[in-house]
Amino acid sequence: MYVIVSSTNRQGSVSIKLATIYFNLLKDKGIDSQIIDLCDLPDDYLSSALYEKNGLNKIFNGQRETMLKASKFVFIVPEYNGSFPGVLKAFIDGLKFPATFTDKKCALVGLSSGQQGAGLALSHLTDIFNYCGMNVLAYRPRLSNIKENINMTEKMLSDQYRDYLQRQIDKFIPY
Repeated sequence: MYVIVSSTNRQGSVSIKLATIYFNLLKDKGIDSQIIDLCDLPDDYLSSALYEKNGLNKIFNGQRETMLKASKFVFIVPEYNGSFPGVLKAFIDGLKFPATFTDKKCALVGLSSGQQGAGLALSHLTDIFNYCGMNVLAYRPRLSNIKENINMTEKMLSDQYRDYLQRQIDKFIPY
């Protein structure tokens, strides 16, 4: 099973809309996937599920188990302050290491409201995943000016950006 991670805890984010689009594109290819939305992390996650309290938060344990059982991952990564959201790093820190990621594969999609398309964020995240032993697909779409290329109400993406995601999926399935 593939797991798509909407990598922010910002309510109503573009990331969750894009994760849903990606989910539907995978579904069209007959690929079973599930979305983990970091908005669903427990409010007290940082104090109840990390480090010495790892495994004690029942809500997070379900997400942790889903991540552990996944065969492939897709991370939808918004740019926050030149990198990725801190909540994503905290989420990764709460997962079982190294079993969650070692020898598994992932695809990354960056998005930003500016011109960079989260390029630096994807680079930072690739370094972390390589450290964790995960193989990152080289084709990483960077979707800049995202608010001009997505209809938030209808969850429709511009044809160009939809093509980028479709191209990534076509490379990722046999990866």
